[in-house]
Amino acid sequence: MPKARALCASSTKTDKTMTLTNTQKTVKSGMTLIELTVVILVLLSLISILFVGARAWKRGSDRAGCIMNIRNVQQGMRSYQNMNGHNAGEVVSGAYREIVGPGKFVESSPDCPGTGTYSNKGDTLPQQGVLYMTCSLASAEKHVPSDFGDW
Repeated sequence: MPKARALCASSTKTDKTMTLTNTQKTVKSGMTLIELTVVILVLLSLISILFVGARAWKRGSDRAGCIMNIRNVQQGMRSYQNMNGHNAGEVVSGAYREIVGPGKFVESSPDCPGTGTYSNKGDTLPQQGVLYMTCSLASAEKHVPSDFGDW
């Protein structure tokens, strides 16, 4: 029996001395609210830069389309002038109707892709180096060819 008492005594002694303390910090995975806000702001900044670039590309595309419309009408006017024996500076009644329309030199009346409007010289065939048709956005958004001296 004395052995049993010794076992009991030792077990109670170890129970009292064995206290577990949590000394390790638990690491939480994830992001804080500030980190999440910074990530969202960076993404929004990148998206806004993308939109600015897309808008500049669209503006350049509209400018190129407008210049092509002006060029096509100018070439149609010169073709009409050459085929019908007219001289530059001459006034021809209904010249625009003879140049632009179904089955004519330019199939349809052009529209500026940049929401501008076109004006033409009407019945007067212009001299070389002078545009027959101009865009209302020529000065504001440079809807004018850079070099048209030989047109």
